Amino acid sequence: MTPMLEIAGLEKNFGDVQVLRSIDLKVARGELVFVIGPSGSGKSTMLRCCNRLEEPTSGSIFIDGRNIMNALSADLNRLRLQTGMVFQGFHLYPHMTVLKNVMLAQTKALKRPKAEAETRAMDMLGRVGLAHKAKAMPTELSGGQQQRVAIARALALDPKVMLFDEPTSALDPELVGSVLKVMKDLNAEGMTMVVVSHEMGFAREAADRVVFMDGGVVVEQGTPDQVFGNPQQDRTRAFLSRVTGAE
Repeated sequence: MTPMLEIAGLEKNFGDVQVLRSIDLKVARGELVFVIGPSGSGKSTMLRCCNRLEEPTSGSIFIDGRNIMNALSADLNRLRLQTGMVFQGFHLYPHMTVLKNVMLAQTKALKRPKAEAETRAMDMLGRVGLAHKAKAMPTELSGGQQQRVAIARALALDPKVMLFDEPTSALDPELVGSVLKVMKDLNAEGMTMVVVSHEMGFAREAADRVVFMDGGVVVEQGTPDQVFGNPQQDRTRAFLSRVTGAE
């Protein structure tokens, strides 16, 4: 079966600095892949290349069998909508209600009629447990609630893959659980997800596969039990001993 996301020979240079080196990664439909590694290992850059927010230096990226590296600019915008992106920051418009934040990209990018966009927005806010906050302004929400609105906004565009780049790192510890629960529910519903995060407990519990990156390469990958319980590479062991020792 065609992977939902496939990265082949991906390389990324910033000037003379090579950040990604021949990355190969396949993500099956409905799979939750967790990407871990030290800061500066290229995790976020790889994620941003998946919808060409960062332009790869070379390589191919396939979404549901289609190589987005061959897409023309007009087509690229449509293909980008197939990858929902959730960032560390929430990027909500402060002058718009929660509902209008979730409607905006639908009406602008998908050209959905307003009534249809509103229905979809309310459905997605319900999905993340925030339908009752539809008329609130972002400043009236906690950080965890704002991040859940950002997830609802991405889901409203009907993506084939959800990409999460450190979605909980800006949150107070007591707010992290509500966001992780939404992500766990999405996975249970069959959403294909790639998550870059330091939430090792969540990775152990929820991931189908864990990918360890260091120095711009995939060093090791396997099930959570394999990677956390019996890492094969020295670099993986050293990293895990540092992060688990710090918890």
